[in-house]
Amino acid sequence: MFTVAALYHFARLDDPAALAGPLRALCAQAGVRGTLLLAREGVNGTIAGPRAGVDAVLDHIRSWPGCAALEWKESTAPEWPFGRMKVRLKREIVTMGCPEADPTQAVGQYVAPQDWNALISAPDVAVIDTRNAYEVAIGSFDGAVDPGTESFRDFPAWWEANRERFHNKRIAMFCTGGIRCEKATSYLMAQGVDEVYHLKGGILQYLEDVPESESQWQGECFVFDGRVALGHGLRQGRHQLCHACRQPLAPEDRTHPHYEPGVSCHRCHDRFTEADRARFRERERQVRLAEARGERHLGAE
Repeated sequence: MFTVAALYHFARLDDPAALAGPLRALCAQAGVRGTLLLAREGVNGTIAGPRAGVDAVLDHIRSWPGCAALEWKESTAPEWPFGRMKVRLKREIVTMGCPEADPTQAVGQYVAPQDWNALISAPDVAVIDTRNAYEVAIGSFDGAVDPGTESFRDFPAWWEANRERFHNKRIAMFCTGGIRCEKATSYLMAQGVDEVYHLKGGILQYLEDVPESESQWQGECFVFDGRVALGHGLRQGRHQLCHACRQPLAPEDRTHPHYEPGVSCHRCHDRFTEADRARFRERERQVRLAEARGERHLGAE
């Protein structure tokens, strides 16, 4: 079993580029794969590997100025959930494009998973899912508002267009691991919203801590690695990715006439040309050949 660590931390990194090289080298030495994003506002990403290797990378990040309080969410995977290691420099570790959203200055009130059900059941609370539409489509909390956004950058415009819907309401927000809510709650507070709450540790912490018999979560939670989706107890879900459009597909979606593994699904069949599909078929063929050799083809990511 591989240890998987989803992490983020908002802290001022004066020279992210200087941190990237040593971090990349350590990950290679430790046998760790995944994606880590560095920006002046902090670090974000998910890594996987042997227990000792993941611990070494986490310890290294915690040694950076302002990152001693780094927190992460752990789970396991029976196979490599990533094909390689990527360390990337970005303007933001989660892109919203609103400088007034600064989690180092102000964020909403954290709510522990054990207290979340009581909060979102209150009649004066509006529950908002801050994730993108394709994530919401495979699972969310019962009764949560879906902004229908294609990217997190769309959230501020959605809020401005819909804020009157939430007049005199307390706002409870959630996302996969917590990072988007750090910015979303900070943004709402900058817009003058007084009572804003967010789920500490995100959906993943809720699915781990709250018994399924008491859960208000419906469906599965999309994750950005080879496992695709997780359910209660962080068990791997039933969804797989369409490797053409990167959308999650349930088993019933994979029986649709437009589904061809690695090539198309019912959502994207009309979006690509025959030349595109020919390329996708060749990629899928190479992936299967690599699997037969006991290897992982990078095109499978």
